[in-house]
Amino acid sequence: MEDPKTLPSVEEYSNTEVQKNQVVTLEEWQEKWVNRNISFHEEQGNQLLKKHLDTFLKGENRLRVFFPLCGKAVEMKWLADRGHSVVGVEISELGIREFFTEQNLSYSEEPIMEIPGAKVFKSSSRDIALYCCSLYDLPKANVGKFDRIWDRGAFVAVNPRDRKRYADIMMSLLGKKCRYLLSVLHYDPTKHAGSVYNIHCLEEVDAFQEKHRKWGIDCLIERLYLFTEK
Repeated sequence: MEDPKTLPSVEEYSNTEVQKNQVVTLEEWQEKWVNRNISFHEEQGNQLLKKHLDTFLKGENRLRVFFPLCGKAVEMKWLADRGHSVVGVEISELGIREFFTEQNLSYSEEPIMEIPGAKVFKSSSRDIALYCCSLYDLPKANVGKFDRIWDRGAFVAVNPRDRKRYADIMMSLLGKKCRYLLSVLHYDPTKHAGSVYNIHCLEEVDAFQEKHRKWGIDCLIERLYLFTEK
């Protein structure tokens, strides 16, 4: 485990300069779901989260857990089945509907009055509420503070020019003594760390699969960071 006051070096992330002007629109994210270009989805859930779940939850009950850019992450049902309250945000309505269908959960939907055109989908049998809107609009819905945040690559997925804005929203959602678990692939965490949290690197694993060769790369490392209040 790294010194909690030490962040990985910026020099480790050689693609930062290349990626800084990358822009993916919300419409393009929605098209990924329509075209089934969702290789980022993990059907069996994230193995690092499974391994470090006790560290993340710290034995506490009835926590409010936030999933930014949640997609149809199966981990949402894992945590709801343990009695926790889950809130997610996802721009793709298709992705949200697939989550409830694939997890065999009935649900209701209703408009979010504070965000024109947005909806919230709520499970009938579990404490799960998924907001279909832009993450940047979510604060308008007054979703409150959270005890835990599970960020599996969401910070990496947002456009680099929006990362400061993203980090500000995450900070605004942190409840007292919140634990923020962040899984990343080749990014500069110094832009996200802020100054009020300790950062622990829990694990580093080789995440490369043959499908990644299509991206033109032959190495992919996944790191799991835990942010805790100082």
